[in-house]
Amino acid sequence: MVVLASRADRSLTGIIIGMTTRKQLHLGAFMRPVSLHTGAWRYPGAWPDANFNLGHIVRLAQKLEEGRFDAFFMADHLAVLNMPVEALKRSHTVTSFEPFTLLSALAMVTTRIGLVATASTTFEEPYHLARRFASLDHISNGRAGWNIVTTSNPDAALNFGLDDHMEHDERYVRAREFYDVVTGLWDSFADDAFPRDASSGLYFDPSRLHMLDHKGPYFSVRGPLNIARPVQGWPVIVQAGASEPGRQLAAETAEAIFAAAPDLATGRAFYADVKGRLDRLGRPREHLKILPGAFVVVGDSVEEARAKRARLDSLVHYDSAIASLSIALGHDASRFDPDGPLPEVPETNASRSARERVIEMARRENLTVRQLAQRLGGYSGLAFVGTAQTIADEMEEWLETEGSDGFNITFPFLPAGLDDFVDKVVPELQRRGIFRREYEGTTLREHLGLPRPENRFFPAAREAVHG
Repeated sequence: MVVLASRADRSLTGIIIGMTTRKQLHLGAFMRPVSLHTGAWRYPGAWPDANFNLGHIVRLAQKLEEGRFDAFFMADHLAVLNMPVEALKRSHTVTSFEPFTLLSALAMVTTRIGLVATASTTFEEPYHLARRFASLDHISNGRAGWNIVTTSNPDAALNFGLDDHMEHDERYVRAREFYDVVTGLWDSFADDAFPRDASSGLYFDPSRLHMLDHKGPYFSVRGPLNIARPVQGWPVIVQAGASEPGRQLAAETAEAIFAAAPDLATGRAFYADVKGRLDRLGRPREHLKILPGAFVVVGDSVEEARAKRARLDSLVHYDSAIASLSIALGHDASRFDPDGPLPEVPETNASRSARERVIEMARRENLTVRQLAQRLGGYSGLAFVGTAQTIADEMEEWLETEGSDGFNITFPFLPAGLDDFVDKVVPELQRRGIFRREYEGTTLREHLGLPRPENRFFPAAREAVHG
């Protein structure tokens, strides 16, 4: 029996939850490794050096684990963001730790929270990436996740011996083959390939090894991987593309989607589209979690929360704002009339979904270039700004009406913004019975309710180790 309490009845949730089973919200923390808002480092009480202060990041990760978050989600870029120098000098978001190094360190000071890293299929090699994720999964005892990206920043190509970025759709074709190679490498060994029998002297059973011998349009990889199969079988596969190729890649490969939905109607349409693709592919709907990014500002009143956001947005310098608009459009916006409407913008090899969202926002809200830039310079996506109760109301509505399976939370400033969410919003979600009070498993797959993948080459061994 499933009970979906109305807002008027939510005070009874704590009483009835023991007798009911409710759909559960999943929460990731979108960290890079701190706030995405370019004014966050200037907010009173914030840590200006948090991006490169391991002690601060450890404290944040442990607080997220205290709040029973599913995962710490570490974004990445392979180039300094293509901003003008005037904008670069004002933004804390352009640089950060290398994800695998940081997440391996965090694995040593946490025990349950998942550790998701972004890694590019355009500028990586499958063998290297397969090794790093397998290592992180073993080091963390089954908490790793791979956010598959094709890389939208055209400047990244210049750091890898290329003069130009690979064409958008081709990047997704390459990404599909890249995924096949990496997951094939993770399946190199059966789960029972290493008996380590000291009495007989048998450490490894060669019959439980598969040689991948992949030859395709983009990659030739003999294999096998020189690391035992990951604890989770495969680290959890995450994907963030919203374009047509991105959605199809997600439906075919992903287990969680970091979505970008500015409102519930858009979120529901995206949810229905992607889950419908799963139906057509024969994949169970519950094997893919859709988690839109959500910027959350918590106050003791709605007015206080709005005042916090207004103060935060006021700290974004216009140079940074116009640079953020340029990145989103894949085009230099500094030459546009600041007080005029957004002109026609030619397509580039940058992210199409980001470009389309920005153009649609400008048209929908009749924003000038200046207004649009200031919105993007702070945070322009889905935002929940209010009290613990109003934020929980909105999140519950998204969950109940199939707008999402949860959210990737972006915090406005740190540490206070994160503390407010864990100390105030999480208890309210728990009181309603839609978020865990304790971790029930130890792996990221278990947190997300995802099955452990069967080894495609040794299916009989799937239950031999770590169920």
